[in-house]
Amino acid sequence: MSLHVRQPAQFSADFEFLIRDALSPDTRPRLYRDRFKRLLDIALVLVAAIPVLLVLLPFCILVALDGASPIYRQKRVGLGGRVFNMWKLRSMVVDADARLEAHLAADPRARIEWTINQKLRHDPRITPIGHLIRKASIDELPQLWNVLRGDMSLVGPRPMMVSQRDIYPGTAYYALRPGITGYWQTSVRNLSSFSERARFDHAYLRDLSFGTDLAVMLRTVRVVLTGTGC
Repeated sequence: MSLHVRQPAQFSADFEFLIRDALSPDTRPRLYRDRFKRLLDIALVLVAAIPVLLVLLPFCILVALDGASPIYRQKRVGLGGRVFNMWKLRSMVVDADARLEAHLAADPRARIEWTINQKLRHDPRITPIGHLIRKASIDELPQLWNVLRGDMSLVGPRPMMVSQRDIYPGTAYYALRPGITGYWQTSVRNLSSFSERARFDHAYLRDLSFGTDLAVMLRTVRVVLTGTGC
């Protein structure tokens, strides 16, 4: 597979070309990537289903007490550019989009931070219980349903919003199922710009193997236990 990480100045490249480039034939053996990775995802989700439900239930009740639906969905970009519904445990206020726009309009520095990183270190949309949910990455647990459906993988690139396609400067993302955890999620997620995610996605596609996924899962345990999630 011939992959080229594009620089931010080339954001205007044709989107269809990016997908074709990312999905071009690869002559290297891909047995794990094409077959066993998916089987591993299904097996681990089925094993974890009951413990995950037991963890989710009390948090769903706490979120519901705020008067909001605890589980919600967002449009995200998946394998080959296909858009799917990604499920999450709510950690933000119901009017999150309006709250974000008002905050960015009132704070130019926050606007710059959002433009560069597509996230805020001090996000006014997050509820008090939401801070705990995010710190322990509990908000990601409903995505196990997406993994079971085949929309996502346990390990892969950070799921990209539809609005972010035009500013993503790489191609590797489109050759992979987005993941609940991954290279970026377990490393500098709070310290990197959005465009730097392409470098992590390219590295993961290059390194993809059972050993790589196992190492990422072990790092994820450390991230959750130390509360370094965003």
